[in-house]
Amino acid sequence: MRILGIDLGSREVKITLMEESKLIENKKISTMCFYRDYCSYDGRIIVDLNKLNIGKVDRAVSTGYGRNNINLNTFTPINEIKAHVYGAFYQTALKDFILLDVGGQDVKVVKVEKGITTDLELNEKCAASCGRYLENMANVLEIPINNMSKYYKNPVELNATCAVFSESELIGKIAEGISMDRLCAGVNYSLYKRLQPLLAKFKGKKLVLTGGVANNESIRHYLKNDYEEIICAKEPQFNGAIGCCYYGSEFLK
Repeated sequence: MRILGIDLGSREVKITLMEESKLIENKKISTMCFYRDYCSYDGRIIVDLNKLNIGKVDRAVSTGYGRNNINLNTFTPINEIKAHVYGAFYQTALKDFILLDVGGQDVKVVKVEKGITTDLELNEKCAASCGRYLENMANVLEIPINNMSKYYKNPVELNATCAVFSESELIGKIAEGISMDRLCAGVNYSLYKRLQPLLAKFKGKKLVLTGGVANNESIRHYLKNDYEEIICAKEPQFNGAIGCCYYGSEFLK
C-alpha cells in the first residue's frame, strides 16, 4: 500500500511517500512554488499528483496550514500536533518523551506519556523563537545558516525580544568589532533563551527534536544541560509528513 503524506508549511511543503510501512521518498517544495505550479483552484485547492510525479497512491493524509483546503477524495486532514507526535513515534520508536518542533514560523512543545499527548505549549505569534529568526540573522552576518549553527562558545549578549529589533542589535554588535564566532554563538544562544520558557514546565528525560532547527548543533549543545538525552529525528524537517504517512498506515482503513 502506498501512502502519501503532505505537510503544508509556511515556508516549505514537505512530501513523503511510504510503501508497506517503509519510507521511499522525501521531497521539499517552496510553499509559493507548490501552490503556483502543482495546484489548481475550484473553491478549494486541487493538488495535481501527476505534476508532483508521485504516481498512484492508496491513501493520502495532509497536515499544516492548508490541510483543510485540499480538495482530493483520498486526502484526510489531521492536526499538526497529531502529525508530529506520530512522526516521532515512527522515527524514534519512543512512547515517553518531550517533543520540541521548531519550524520556520512557529514552535510546538508536546509532552507524550505512554503514547498519549498529555500537555502542549505553542508559540505562533512571534518569529523571534523560530527558524526564520536564524535565517534572518544569518543573512545579516552574511554566513550560511549551517555554518552559523556550529558556534556556541562565549556568545555575545543579545537581549532584544523582537526579531526585527534583534537585527538592529546585531548590527550594533558588528560595529563594535565583536568576532564572528561570538556573534554567531550569540544568535544561537538568544534563540535557546527564547525556547526555555516554553520548555520550562515540561519535565522529562528524553527530548526529541524535529523541524529545521533540529539541525542546529549549538541548540542541541545548549539543550544537553536541560535533558538527560537529546534525540534528533533522522529526518527532522519531514517529521510532520512522516507522521501523516504513519497515521494513514496505522489508523485509516
